[in-house]
Amino acid sequence: MEYILIFVSAIFVNNIVLAQFLGICPFLGVSKKIDTSLGMSAAVAFVLTLATIVTYLVQKYVLDAFGLQYLQTIAFILVIASLVQMVEIILKKVSPALYQALGIFLPLITTNCAVLGVAILVIQKDFNLLQSVAYAFSTAIGFGLALTVFAGMREQLEYANIPKGMRGMAIVLVSAGLLSLAFMGFSGVDGGLRLLFGLD
Repeated sequence: MEYILIFVSAIFVNNIVLAQFLGICPFLGVSKKIDTSLGMSAAVAFVLTLATIVTYLVQKYVLDAFGLQYLQTIAFILVIASLVQMVEIILKKVSPALYQALGIFLPLITTNCAVLGVAILVIQKDFNLLQSVAYAFSTAIGFGLALTVFAGMREQLEYANIPKGMRGMAIVLVSAGLLSLAFMGFSGVDGGLRLLFGLD
């Protein structure tokens, strides 16, 4: 039951983009087309889950074991950068079209604060490895959901008659704010589930 709560909370209640405001750069940059946003979501899901596993192991068996906790951020950034390079090489060989579509935003996963944020959050929340993987994967799904829904909104905005002063980034930011407000409707769902299943 704990894993269902982690899943629901990470996707809807504490969405990494819309509630915690991490990963805004790819959220605004890659959300012009649904196809590109789906590809970016898949790449982020892979990197996020894999990075969380590796950084968790690095934290527990290297940093904690040798008293090097102060190197956490640097160690995590190095792990994430290496994983992104690996994803980039694989995408270049497997799907050149997706690699071209993602363009500059693929290397930006390295600096996507959502990936680093999740890696640090699982340590702060004192999750075990299985909970960390569940949280990372759920967060990646939440990121992908927000990105894809927002891409759909932006595609529809192209056909809307928007006032001149609101065109461009202004309407994009207003739309992002409205989407964030919509996701706020899920706040309290995890508390309700805890009460329902008697976990409190």
